[in-house]
Amino acid sequence: MPWDPTLYSAFAQPRLRPALDLLARIDAGHPRLVADLGCGTGNVTRILADRWHDATIAGIDSSPEMLSAASAQPSRIRWGKADIAHWRPERPADVLFSNAALQWLDGHETLFPRLVAQLAPRGTLAVQMPHNHYAASHAVMADTVEAGPWAARLRPLARRFPVNDPDFYYEVLAPLVDSLDIWETEYLHVLEGDNPVVQWTMGTALRPLLDALEEPERSEFLAEYSRRIADCYPPHADGKTLFPFRRIFIVAKARG
Repeated sequence: MPWDPTLYSAFAQPRLRPALDLLARIDAGHPRLVADLGCGTGNVTRILADRWHDATIAGIDSSPEMLSAASAQPSRIRWGKADIAHWRPERPADVLFSNAALQWLDGHETLFPRLVAQLAPRGTLAVQMPHNHYAASHAVMADTVEAGPWAARLRPLARRFPVNDPDFYYEVLAPLVDSLDIWETEYLHVLEGDNPVVQWTMGTALRPLLDALEEPERSEFLAEYSRRIADCYPPHADGKTLFPFRRIFIVAKARG
């Protein structure tokens, strides 16, 4: 299922803000190795490189399309294709940064300890993940899956993202690290355009469902989802649509 960098970047600014909020909470003076796990098109990776001028910066992603877009702009960043679940740094990392990527991976009870084990002494694991999968944008997606002849094919793909509540990550990480900061923020994104929540989800959660269908069912599914979503997120008088979106943040510092 190839990623579409152009579609994903259509909402670059609201997607960037959580990454900047996460970055602001990282206390790392002079790291040697900083890795951006799930770097996508590399816009955040370049910000990491600007902050830590002397560090080796690695951008890791499993999508050739995303990495192609990332590497199109010359930089000193080392881009690498790898599955985050199995990737290992060349040496213990001082900062492992992941913005809106780990929600695609199962098994967080083993994934997060594995990432902590890859940190250098006093290194930092900084993670942001969407925690919005019970909102209308995703609940309607599940309802639409069940509403047509595509149900049997799409049902296995319409899983809830394996993002747990904050107490889960505390229980998993607290015994392993020196300090742990976990919080949630609900952003109120102000979107423009016709039914823009559909466009937003087409770049993320809706993508595997659409990829699994052929025409004309793909268009029929999208039309049905669009109709349902329009009722949940109507435009305001100024034509703009408000899209509340909750995210979970985790900053863990390894023991020294």
